[in-house]
Amino acid sequence: MHAVFGEPSRIAQVTLLTEGTYPHSPGGVSVWCDQLVRAMPDVDFRVTAVTATGHEQPVWELPPHVTALESIPMWGPTPGGREPRGRERRALLAAWERLLTALLAQEDGADELFGPALYELAGWAGSGTLSAGLRSEAAVRTLAGLWRRPGTDVAAALPTQHDALTGTDLLEHALRPLAAAPPTGVAHAVSGGLATLPGLVAHHRDDVPLLLTEHGVYQRERYLGHRTGPYRWPVKSLMLHFFRLLAREAYRHSALITPGNRYNRRWEEHGGADADRIRTVYNGVDPGAFPPAGPEPEVPTLTWAGRIDPIKDLETLIRAFALVREEIPAARLRIFGGTPRGGEEYRARCEALAAAVGAADAVRFEGRVEDIRTAYAAGQVVMLSSISEGFPFTLIEAMSCGRCTVSTDVGGVREAVGDTGLVVPPRDPAAMALAAIALLRDPARRAALGEAARLRVIDQFTLRQTIDAFRGIYTGLSPSEPRTAQQYAGVTWMSRVWRPEQAQDPALAAQASEGTA
Repeated sequence: MHAVFGEPSRIAQVTLLTEGTYPHSPGGVSVWCDQLVRAMPDVDFRVTAVTATGHEQPVWELPPHVTALESIPMWGPTPGGREPRGRERRALLAAWERLLTALLAQEDGADELFGPALYELAGWAGSGTLSAGLRSEAAVRTLAGLWRRPGTDVAAALPTQHDALTGTDLLEHALRPLAAAPPTGVAHAVSGGLATLPGLVAHHRDDVPLLLTEHGVYQRERYLGHRTGPYRWPVKSLMLHFFRLLAREAYRHSALITPGNRYNRRWEEHGGADADRIRTVYNGVDPGAFPPAGPEPEVPTLTWAGRIDPIKDLETLIRAFALVREEIPAARLRIFGGTPRGGEEYRARCEALAAAVGAADAVRFEGRVEDIRTAYAAGQVVMLSSISEGFPFTLIEAMSCGRCTVSTDVGGVREAVGDTGLVVPPRDPAAMALAAIALLRDPARRAALGEAARLRVIDQFTLRQTIDAFRGIYTGLSPSEPRTAQQYAGVTWMSRVWRPEQAQDPALAAQASEGTA
């Protein structure tokens, strides 16, 4: 049963723009999307989802008021469409060259080149000729030629013809969302990066308001991912420039940006976002759906919940657990969560590491569970070992269940935990182990921290607060409302008035979005 929060409003339509999440994948962002959609049955939602192959089946049941779902496969079958010829071909390649010039330009001037070239290529995508045009030998030659041009910002390693082929191929795939059906109503990108492309095009062509919610900092996660990626540095540099300029374009043209924490806000301001158009809105959970977990297990146990992914850094967690076992030999580590497609190698690496550190008999990979609350109840301490996070659901869910936590100091973790859990540096097994040992050996401290954590969730991070905030935002941005982003300082959110100074204080922000909760 799903509660409905807030009062009826005049929100005509919202198009959610997602990448690798809702409704085709589990995970925190997908949970957030499902909560948002189900809490507003009076709103006509549509979903444009950037997916891997296009063959993914939805894992979330879409309610009736989600009236359309479009999947944009990045790595599926080659898009159809005709290859441009003659004058068309020359015009498309000229636009392609302008985009590449922006990606290879020095810092000054790149922004001015990027946007116009991007929207010009969107026109070719709409006519069905972009993908075919970029899969041509001429497109590869264009990039190779620009890399050889004097004054180009070339990476330290000299680009090769293979680099040009790889870079062109990666950009062709990255630009596929430009062919999506134009969003209508309010275009709400629930991450940065590729999900923003349809929204940017709709804003450019039809002045559709673009709302950007960043749970994690997309650009930062691309840096982390490319650091260990399989490509040579010239290709990495090209793609990182693309994601940097795309982030800046989205920040400039979003009517409102709603990071999930202050950490993301700082990244957004550094990336060029106007501070007056940023509103921090924390994730929330329903404390009734995550009640106190009950008695602890008799065996000293650490639990972890999430998806098996390198960004979650389970290797540090396993190394930390090996140190815990040296002090508490009876300790156990239970890892709850599914392995996404493509992550099988990483899970195998983690299992091999557990064996290598002598902890294979005490580390259990439980897989996905029907009720995530069982994961939190299975141990005395809930662990979070990520190297990048936004405002993680697993953390505030565990806190709502009254479990104490040990978490890495990334993203909005410290904002979530406050003084109700222990926060340690990322990639530091020794620090993580010391924190876990301290809590496993002190039942009274665990109980006190767990109780304080639940009270903190009830006070600051409830689902009602989140839904009320976004209902107010949707109402303010809806085309049926004559307000602009610059007039947001006067928008009333659920019987309380948002004041500009509250944008600087997340505590006040949470209070302003609370309404009558």
